[in-house]
Amino acid sequence: MAKWHFDPDHTVAAFGVQHLGIAKVRGQFNKVSGTLTYDPNNPAATGLEVTIDVSSLYTGIRKRDIHLVSPDFFDAVNNPEITFRSTGCAMTGRSGQLTGDLTIRGTTHSATLAIELTEPIKLPEDFGGETTLGLSARTIINREDFGLAWNVSLGDGSVMVGREVEITLDGEADLEE
Repeated sequence: MAKWHFDPDHTVAAFGVQHLGIAKVRGQFNKVSGTLTYDPNNPAATGLEVTIDVSSLYTGIRKRDIHLVSPDFFDAVNNPEITFRSTGCAMTGRSGQLTGDLTIRGTTHSATLAIELTEPIKLPEDFGGETTLGLSARTIINREDFGLAWNVSLGDGSVMVGREVEITLDGEADLEE
């Protein structure tokens, strides 16, 4: 089984969550590492391990970033990483689903990622010469299941921050030689 390592310069984990019930706020984590085990001849054995550095969170608004890494949300001092470790695979070709353990803020729950991989390509020598492929994965979670429960009631039954969070992982991974 071939092992692929994420290229830190071309990999990002992102999220989107409703704000005030009217608009989606987006952010990303810029420090993502991990490995993908994948063989085009045996896609059913695909596996994924991802580690996200919580302190690399970026939404474009510094005040919001500081609040999100505080104990109200991610509590980055005590929970510096978000991890995903696959435990099951339902892949056909280069797409399918990976089920695994998602850990956020020290709490682990099962999550299923819809995943798509690109055909591996060999880069020209003047671009490093690696064999690389692209990965795109997506899931939706209830943030409160992971202890991210901070919120403000807006008085009309709605809340400031939505409970449902879309998580995406997009990146490139290089074949381990």
